[in-house]
Amino acid sequence: MVIKRNHVMAGFSSLLVIVCLATVLGRHGRSIAASSTAPVDVDVAAVISTTITDYQQYSGRTEAINRVDIRPLVAGTIVGVHFADGALVKRGDLLFTIDPRPFVAEVDRAIAELAAARARDGYASTDAARAQRLLTDNAIAKRDYDRAQNAAREAAANVLSAQAALERAKVNLSYTTIVAPVTGRVSRAEMTLGNVVSTGANAPVLTTLVSLSPIYASFDVDEQTYLRYLSRRSGSSTPVSMGLANEVGFSREGEVNSVDNQMDTGSGTIRVRAIFDNADYSLVPGLYARIKVGGGAPHAAVLVQAAAVGTDQDKTFVLIVNESNRILYREVTIESERDGLSVVTSGLRPGEKIVVGGIQRVKPNDLVKPHGVAMAPTPNTSQTASQS
Repeated sequence: MVIKRNHVMAGFSSLLVIVCLATVLGRHGRSIAASSTAPVDVDVAAVISTTITDYQQYSGRTEAINRVDIRPLVAGTIVGVHFADGALVKRGDLLFTIDPRPFVAEVDRAIAELAAARARDGYASTDAARAQRLLTDNAIAKRDYDRAQNAAREAAANVLSAQAALERAKVNLSYTTIVAPVTGRVSRAEMTLGNVVSTGANAPVLTTLVSLSPIYASFDVDEQTYLRYLSRRSGSSTPVSMGLANEVGFSREGEVNSVDNQMDTGSGTIRVRAIFDNADYSLVPGLYARIKVGGGAPHAAVLVQAAAVGTDQDKTFVLIVNESNRILYREVTIESERDGLSVVTSGLRPGEKIVVGGIQRVKPNDLVKPHGVAMAPTPNTSQTASQS
């Protein structure tokens, strides 16, 4: 009897243990299931719907509209340097003086020769007129008459020659004062006081002068951009923006000034030159420039944060949060990036919300707890030009 009671107690204890274990396992299972379906916190932002103008970005260099190598046009000794190295000069400002004394003497000699030629011309003219009267009276031989007329014509030609020689002497004298042909900035004086300079092919460069305002920026444009924006300009200006190496954006506005007359078949590019105002003279030739070429009509576009766009082999996608707070996978087409935002041409509609924070914690069909944030540009994203 005692043995039977012990068996009963043992069976009851085993049953109690099984019931308790089942209860604990059931609660634990429900806890796991509950934790697996808990919403995931993510940051979401509405896509930006705006109007944009397409552009392309290139690298180029600034160039002076006028660049002049100042060389002597007459030989002589430099007796004056009238500018400071790197100074701003105006057109007509005196730069160098070459010893003018030999050229003054040449002018005086030419003046004297002109006076002598005019005197001979006067005598020859009088003699020709006298021969004309004598010929009428048959008092002179025809040969002597012809000689007098020829002498008069030679004397008149000698006057013209003497006048030309005087003009040439005056021009050479004017070359002894070297002035700035354009307004701009001069370089250093390569030849200083006392140096003897020559002319011709071996003439030294005395200094260089570059104009500063306005200023060019030259760059090479690919064939697609040329065909899309520049091939049919027909007199209308194409807007251009420029940024310098120490700038983030594009601080200066200009327009396309000229396009080269042929495409470089080796590189597939064509040379383009834009013009910019430089009233403060802060730009100098040779600076690195980032050029943004605009074109086409403004059009509607959808912009998203560049970091919110994922890649799946050869596809690009974003994660959308629907009205049920479920994650949807959406394939999109990215046209370009500008200012940290990606330009989406297909796959998104205005008003839709995408995941911008916590993307790595969710997958399609997951339940999420969205936190609305602004669609901010991705920091440190390189600015690439639109190709639309």
